[in-house]
Amino acid sequence: MMFRQLLVVAAVTAAATASADLLVFKSGARLVGKVDRIEGGEIKFTSDDVGAVSVKQDKVASITTEKNNTILYADKTKEEAVVCMTNGQYTASGKALDMAKVKAVNPEPEAWHGSVNLSASAARGNTVSENVSLLADLKRRWESDRLTADGGYYFAQNGTDHDNKTKTEDRIDLGAQWDHFWVGKLYSYLNGRYERDGINDLQYRYRLGTGLGYQWLENDAFESTGKWSFNQEVGGTYIKEKYEHQKDDDRLAFRYAHHLSWAPRWVDKLAFTHNFEYLPDVDDWTDNYLIDTDAGFTYALIGAWQLMGRVEWDYNSNPGPSTKSSDFRYMLGLGYKW
Repeated sequence: MMFRQLLVVAAVTAAATASADLLVFKSGARLVGKVDRIEGGEIKFTSDDVGAVSVKQDKVASITTEKNNTILYADKTKEEAVVCMTNGQYTASGKALDMAKVKAVNPEPEAWHGSVNLSASAARGNTVSENVSLLADLKRRWESDRLTADGGYYFAQNGTDHDNKTKTEDRIDLGAQWDHFWVGKLYSYLNGRYERDGINDLQYRYRLGTGLGYQWLENDAFESTGKWSFNQEVGGTYIKEKYEHQKDDDRLAFRYAHHLSWAPRWVDKLAFTHNFEYLPDVDDWTDNYLIDTDAGFTYALIGAWQLMGRVEWDYNSNPGPSTKSSDFRYMLGLGYKW
């Protein structure tokens, strides 16, 4: 009786293993479970024993799957096939698969992603101060479209006691952009932005722009350096603004922008970002322009929580009365990412 029970258990185990995916490392170690996604030189695998893991492709000797996988090609076409790999060579239902033409196997489903980051500080004693910065972003990528939105609120006041404090920062910045990809990595965009700065006497500044962009890299992984994204944009922008005690003003500006993100291969959970935007007046390139730029990093902590650091620089060649052209902001805080 015992022998018969052991045979049943062995048969059930063998059947379960046969229907599961198998990942074999070059070291000989094995994981049994399911291939979640293959993209950018990484294999995301959910193991029955250790849960979800991310494995560099160069550490894997073979992958065996039994069920169909969704193959998304760079030209946006899709195919359902059984994907396997041996010594770096992929096959789709037994036929050779050129991974240079593949964007992802089992691509990530379309979903909203974003983060909220807060940095704050306070002082009591000889100095009484409060400083708060709240940053948020939201994005979603479809097959041919992409939506990004971001916003920031910045507040600071300082003094010698509770009744003697001066507001030193009071700023709101909100923006959104819609991209549509036409051919390969070429896309058109529409964007808008709203700004208000109580310290610089800026009551409002509205921007509405359109143009073309090129996505040179999009989560592309390189063995030597890590994962990169980089795009550039050119176009035109309509600007309408009003400073306190001045009439409102509107003008047309050219626009150049680029956006860079980098997750270094040798430091897990760390990512750097850099954004740059240049808006010179169509009628006065050299003396009337805006520059918005920032550089920062995020480091994943526990779960969806992250450490965030960022430096922002805004430059206005024609600021309001009695205000400076340059504004720097330094932030270090805690964020939540989804």
